[in-house]
Amino acid sequence: MTQRQFRLPDLGEGLTEADIVRWLAQVGDTVTVNQPLVEVETAKAVVEVPSPFAGILVETHGAEGTTLAVGAPLLTIQTADTDTYVDTDTNADGTGGNGTGANSLPTSRDAGSIERTPVLVGYGPRTAESRRRRPRRPPTPAGPVHTAGPVHTAGPVHTAGPVHTAGPVHTAGPVHTAGPVLAKPPVRKLARDLGVDLASLAGTGPDGTISRADVEAAVRAAARTAPLAAPPTRDAPPIGVIPAGATFSAETRTWHVPVTGIRRSMAQAMVASVSAAPHVTEFLTVDATATMAARDRIAALPEFTGIKITPLLFVARALLIAVRRHPMINSSWVEDAGGGRPENGGRPEIHVYDRVNLGIAVAGPRGLVVPTIPDAGRLDVVGLAHALAGLTTAARADRLSPADLRGGTITITNVGVLGVDIGTPILNPGEAAILALGSIRPMPWVHEGQLTVRTVVQLALSFDHRIVDGALGSAVLADVGAVITDPTVALAWS
Repeated sequence: MTQRQFRLPDLGEGLTEADIVRWLAQVGDTVTVNQPLVEVETAKAVVEVPSPFAGILVETHGAEGTTLAVGAPLLTIQTADTDTYVDTDTNADGTGGNGTGANSLPTSRDAGSIERTPVLVGYGPRTAESRRRRPRRPPTPAGPVHTAGPVHTAGPVHTAGPVHTAGPVHTAGPVHTAGPVLAKPPVRKLARDLGVDLASLAGTGPDGTISRADVEAAVRAAARTAPLAAPPTRDAPPIGVIPAGATFSAETRTWHVPVTGIRRSMAQAMVASVSAAPHVTEFLTVDATATMAARDRIAALPEFTGIKITPLLFVARALLIAVRRHPMINSSWVEDAGGGRPENGGRPEIHVYDRVNLGIAVAGPRGLVVPTIPDAGRLDVVGLAHALAGLTTAARADRLSPADLRGGTITITNVGVLGVDIGTPILNPGEAAILALGSIRPMPWVHEGQLTVRTVVQLALSFDHRIVDGALGSAVLADVGAVITDPTVALAWS
């Protein structure tokens, strides 16, 4: 028998520490490879850490609530002398890797991109005997699925989300039944975000490579042909309640709340943002009557069956249109763009992003989080509605992965859901702008020269004045307001 010590890995985010939230196995338990053993909270999210070994858990190196540095001992497992670890040559993002210690930890959301079991990449000794090839996918059964009636689509579609068909899906092209799926890492990431199983698609690229267009076509086809089950309902997390981890001091009559993980990261980010970026906030009140009427009509369309259509969808679409018209708003201030190189002289630069990774601020159980919709500008309204619903549901259920919380380029915060008219949002660090959506309510309004009651909303745009001057900020906010006032403007500007 051999005792193997397992150290806390870098969870793929370059983080330096994590807090132990909950042990999922106890000392003396028999564990298997990839069995989740412990939940840890990083500055990004709560992650389950699976076991790289099979055997008996003989020691845990930290109690719940303990903060461990990356590389510190986490647990010890007693294994049989003939036991081997599990290794893979594929990183969590779907790209090839050579196993560089405990530097990559695939999450459950990565499983949708390729058929494999999440493992700790590169953990343990690498020997010829322990290296294992990924098994080929078994052939797809030839028999049709028995359903109430046929559903015809333009291509082979299978999603990981709640898409249910009432009959067999007839496709116009072949479906992969074995062998590796050919798709670039960005396409795999897009498929995971949209809940599409790449293995069921027929690629239109060279040698059957699956492209972005193939993934987007699959989402559109599924939305048009199959009703979507409503996402599971979940009560909103309580606001302002003393958390369970707090301790009470009878001497001072105060509760002491530990600041860890996500809340600590949020606090540091807000201080850094306010300290580094000169904030300016502009406000706009707009007539949203036409948008609310459009929402009711869109919600009745079969493509949106089972999706809760909220004003946030229209505001997000309006912001994406405004960014397309004024791309400088989708940018960051980089203080030392040369990374210390002498030829750069330490001069700052403004980096303008080609893609809009749209962040959505959500109040989760552990505090404010900002999951992102990558390359949101390429999504149609149906795809954007799916992405918004999926992210907010996952955030409120505390099911976000670290990958969901990185790479944002511009953010929306919806304070209106709490009944607040508007606020002055703080920039997400590294971004040039954040749009706040206030409550939508009936108010007196002058419409076509007459005083009447209309549905009105307030918007606020905070921006980094180093990058965005008043003219640009005003133009972006005015464009968002124009689309909300008259949704048909989006057709002219798309």
